[in-house]
Amino acid sequence: MNVSHFLELKSYEHVQYILRRHWFTFIPKIILFLVLIALPLIVRAMIGSIYPELFNADVAFTLSVLLMSCYYLGILLFFYTQFIVFYLDMWVITNDRIVDIEQIGLFSRTISELDLFRIQDVTSDVHGFFATLLKYGVVTIKTASNNIHIVFKDVSHPDVIREQLIRLSHEDRKYHYTVAIADES
Repeated sequence: MNVSHFLELKSYEHVQYILRRHWFTFIPKIILFLVLIALPLIVRAMIGSIYPELFNADVAFTLSVLLMSCYYLGILLFFYTQFIVFYLDMWVITNDRIVDIEQIGLFSRTISELDLFRIQDVTSDVHGFFATLLKYGVVTIKTASNNIHIVFKDVSHPDVIREQLIRLSHEDRKYHYTVAIADES
């Protein structure tokens, strides 16, 4: 995916990482989708076994098809929304800043950014059996300000990301301090 739709890079800036949530974290939503798909078929089979003549009537059959169609349309819309939120929720790390693109729904997105030289602390957390096995976790980035922090949720290799963010922030801090010193003299 081209990130130029979401942000405009500065002349000296280039993308280091584009991070998304780990694919495994979407599996529960897929399982829920499959259960919700099978649910009306199971209910219809149970009602058909208790009242075998119910669906032989034209009105009942037509009504059941209409209701199941509406239900499936709603389930598909729900799954599509969940996939869009999962896929478009991303974090872009450049050599100058971090851009947090948070997709909230189909028609709502929040984009925030943080300069790398402002980073005070980077923490990575891996909790759980599957997170440890598949190497995904949470990376929390804090600044000196109390209200500014960015959280990378369920990203692959959080320890590597943490180390790279620390390295990039040191490099950016050196650049900004040398520019500030050059401006003073």
